[in-house]
Amino acid sequence: MNKVSAKIPFLTLFSVGAVLFSAHAGGGFATGNQAHTYYVGLGWLGPVSAVGAMLLLTIVMREAMLMVNTRGLSSYKELFQTLYRPFDKLYVLFEIFFYIMVLMAVAAAISGAASALQDYFGLNYYLGIVLVGLVVLSLTIFGADLVRAASTYMGIAILVTAVAIYAVGVAYSGSLQEVLWKDFETQGFGNVPQAVLNCFTYAGFQCVTLPTMIACGAPLTTKKACSRSMWISFGMNSVALVLSIFMLLSWQGMYTSVEGGTVIPTLTVCKEMGMGWLTVVYGICLLLCLISTGVTTTFGFVARFEKLSVFRKISYAPARSGVVAAFIIILSMTISLAGLSNIIKYGYGYCGYFAIAVVIVPFLTVGVYKNRRYLKEHPEAESRCRNEAAAAREDREDALPEGQPQHV
Repeated sequence: MNKVSAKIPFLTLFSVGAVLFSAHAGGGFATGNQAHTYYVGLGWLGPVSAVGAMLLLTIVMREAMLMVNTRGLSSYKELFQTLYRPFDKLYVLFEIFFYIMVLMAVAAAISGAASALQDYFGLNYYLGIVLVGLVVLSLTIFGADLVRAASTYMGIAILVTAVAIYAVGVAYSGSLQEVLWKDFETQGFGNVPQAVLNCFTYAGFQCVTLPTMIACGAPLTTKKACSRSMWISFGMNSVALVLSIFMLLSWQGMYTSVEGGTVIPTLTVCKEMGMGWLTVVYGICLLLCLISTGVTTTFGFVARFEKLSVFRKISYAPARSGVVAAFIIILSMTISLAGLSNIIKYGYGYCGYFAIAVVIVPFLTVGVYKNRRYLKEHPEAESRCRNEAAAAREDREDALPEGQPQHV
């Protein structure tokens, strides 16, 4: 069997699925605020709604990657032009959603880091916002490459510590079954409408990861490969998110009774369990992860917006980047004054509502139809994709110096 016709390796499927997992399970997930805001209040329906959200998200990503790869599209702009055609100009709707959502993510990172500093050291929240904003600005201008290189390891560290806290928290409480049964007895199916809405909303704002996914999903050249990779991601995301909800449901009575306990509920529960070493490790990882998110996201903003004509008058490149970064961070700091809980509830929430209309519903209807029709009319599309992907791999391998590691 030659390279072109060979099956796509499981490691490739897993690595693409893991990208969506790591993008979802970042600082917002690790604080516990997202799970508390969208799922804990639903009681026993919370985990069900969360699984539904992850299913919606992975289906959307599968259809997006399939549309890009089978047609040889090169950007998310072309993707949404194809999706919306004959109304190509509507692609700007995703642009609006994407930049507002990313701005909210920077604000949430600054707010989360300031909240953590307040919780650990008693630092005034507003002073913390200024301090974190200055750190993010400095690193964006002078140390973005270093932070980007370390961001993957920081993400893994916070994910491991957060999942450890969730697992230990569920076992330590020992009351999960009782909490779920009691909620079912009192609420029944009364929260079903809200559970459905939260399911779509959560999946909606998570669609901000779509540009990353279509870039990383280029090796998935068949419908089957896209599906298998996203099923892997669905499993990982669902387990992690449901585990966090179970832990928070078990400790809801405790952390909601503590002043400010719902801002970073994972930290509040960790302190209550009396695991000092885990609390310290978690705090360090959380701060680094949030600051890393702020720096890498701001850097991406700078690279995009410093090309605008309004900034071209600044001839000195570092000064131009500094001005753009300062503008973005000041705007994010202003938003962060609203507090982490409000950013996630209202900022993420309204972006989620918008994404339901401009991303989720179009992909689940028009996107599915267009993909099926295209593959039916162009059965050679998947073979062409495999040929192009194989040729691209060969080119990359030929270009690599001897002994250089090869990345998927």
